[in-house]
Amino acid sequence: MKQKPNLSFWNLWNLSFGFFGVQIAYALQSANISRIFRTLGADPHDLSFFWILPPLMGILVQPIVGTLSDKTWTRFGRRIPYLFVGATVAVAVMCLLPNAGSLGLQLSMVMTFGLLMLMLLDTSINMAMQPFKMMVGDMVNEEQKSKAYSIQSFLCNAGSVVGFIFPFVFAWMGLKNVAPEGVVPDTVIWSFYVGAAILIICVFYTVMKVKEWPPQEYNEYNPAPVAEASANWFTLLKNAPSAFWRIGLVQFFCWGAFLYMWTYVVDAVSLTVWDTADSATEAYQTAGNWTGVLYAIQAVGAVVWAMVIPRFRNIKQAYAVSLVMGGLGFALIPFCADKYLQIVPFLLIGCAWAAMLACPFTLVTNALQGYGHMGAYLGLFNGTICIPQIVAALLGGSLLSLVGSDQANMMFVSGCLLVIGALCVFTIRTK
Repeated sequence: MKQKPNLSFWNLWNLSFGFFGVQIAYALQSANISRIFRTLGADPHDLSFFWILPPLMGILVQPIVGTLSDKTWTRFGRRIPYLFVGATVAVAVMCLLPNAGSLGLQLSMVMTFGLLMLMLLDTSINMAMQPFKMMVGDMVNEEQKSKAYSIQSFLCNAGSVVGFIFPFVFAWMGLKNVAPEGVVPDTVIWSFYVGAAILIICVFYTVMKVKEWPPQEYNEYNPAPVAEASANWFTLLKNAPSAFWRIGLVQFFCWGAFLYMWTYVVDAVSLTVWDTADSATEAYQTAGNWTGVLYAIQAVGAVVWAMVIPRFRNIKQAYAVSLVMGGLGFALIPFCADKYLQIVPFLLIGCAWAAMLACPFTLVTNALQGYGHMGAYLGLFNGTICIPQIVAALLGGSLLSLVGSDQANMMFVSGCLLVIGALCVFTIRTK
């Protein structure tokens, strides 16, 4: 088996550039889904149930994309066709979802339409996102893999910054930030329109610049899979290295923590800074825009911290320290009554986010060397992202009641989960 060649910086950059556009779409979803459904009339205790769809679609779609793309070859490549189809569907859905309240439907029909669009958006984003991770696993050697995923992390967070600040910027430009009851404001609607346009441009760039290895060349650089004749998921999981499962344990607590942030942080910031959780008020919509800015600050913090992570003595130490910093950030949110003070906790949360994007995939792809079926394994590993969110979403309403139905208190729950995740890092055994 040949050693994979070193790639230039720009080759690594082009390999992941489309992730910038995909992440804009993901950021718009993360920052605005709770806001959209609260504006449409959802009860806070039911809010976490809407967040079951994103991870559920992920756990269904990504293993399928990984397994099918392992067996695919076209003149466009093996991973890129799935990327292109997913991005195309995402663009269409992004133009429909924020208009759910503008179609003159009854509340039950509005919620049904919104859920259907959210399901399609999640499916398409997951379909577009997974090929970027797999192409790094396919074409980048171990020496450069950490650098490649760091570039991907940078582009991911840069895309997040753009997506998160769109509503705030559009409000500053003069678009309406309030709307009739049950209708999503223009600031959010146009954010999705512009995000969709950027997404398709970025994906076209990657499609034009990246040439995947044809099967013969791919086989020269990648080991023959164990049990080549069968890619049965249960067999693959049974044969997975222990590091696969221990990294998954860390993921369980981390992604549960962030699910609660995405679900409750708009109301938490609105309650802490503006002293309201009434989605019909201008103050609440202003809080929604400012939360987008805070998300962008989190992403900037993640970009900076991603450059610090390689300076740690080892990746496990970087992973654990980053998660503890994020846990502290979550715990500080309910104590920052000034909107500018909220910047501090979100910078700390950004450190955890940077580690969550880079460290697990570096650890797991290294552990999987020699196992083959990289696409299928990475698709299955996505379950360690999706299952925790599904569990957290199912428990969200009950936990909210346990903490006094105060959504700001859910930030303490997120903080505790990240600290537990940091402790679990030390169970991972690496070569």
